[in-house]
Amino acid sequence: MTFPIRAITLDLDDTLWPIAPVMLRAEQQLDAWLRAHAPKAAERWPIEAMRTLRDRIAEQHPHLAHDYTEQRRMTLAHAFADSGEDLAHVDSAFAMFYAARNQVQCYPDAIAALERIAARVPVAALTNGNADLDTIGLARHFAFSLGAREHGQPKPSACIFHAACTRLGVEPAQVLHVGDDIEMDVVGAAQAGLRTCWINREQRSWPRADLRPDLECSTLAGLAEWLELQPGFDPQPSDASHTAAA
Repeated sequence: MTFPIRAITLDLDDTLWPIAPVMLRAEQQLDAWLRAHAPKAAERWPIEAMRTLRDRIAEQHPHLAHDYTEQRRMTLAHAFADSGEDLAHVDSAFAMFYAARNQVQCYPDAIAALERIAARVPVAALTNGNADLDTIGLARHFAFSLGAREHGQPKPSACIFHAACTRLGVEPAQVLHVGDDIEMDVVGAAQAGLRTCWINREQRSWPRADLRPDLECSTLAGLAEWLELQPGFDPQPSDASHTAAA
């Protein structure tokens, strides 16, 4: 399939790196930190209990669905207050957790593929998560990073896709959104008027009859290959700022 693409918006978690092992390691490091610095909280809120508390905080505060950072801070504040720990240490606990959250291991194909893609079209990170591309070391490949926390609404809201297109200076129909999540990435982007590429690393079956992605690739390298094979490709890069937001 061939269609004009002048820019790409790219999901991060489970598209550039698997997020589950990152979060598990961050939870384990937080638990170790609590045992050393806030032992009453560690005893009262071990990993599974802390995870359940975080989910409960998210359910109780749906207006923070776009802000994983604030959800995590509120979870820690509740755990500290409930166990009688000093709330002055919440910021330190979050800082430790957030540093671990940004210790990601990209999929084997991802970085080389990202370099190939970014050499041809402007790429903007578009994420519901709170990864910091500067800390991770990938910011140089992106025109900018737009997170749900910064924007105020998460994917699949059309407005976050349109905000990214506006910053790129490209009409939605000429922007390809790339991601792993069927509803958040593919359906959300398609309904916002963007072209879509589903990164299907697990070889799942597409579940919907009403809508399909424009492209389906098992790796990001597959997308790079598709982009390089487009006949008469002329991306006409936009003037988007090359600064990454945390």
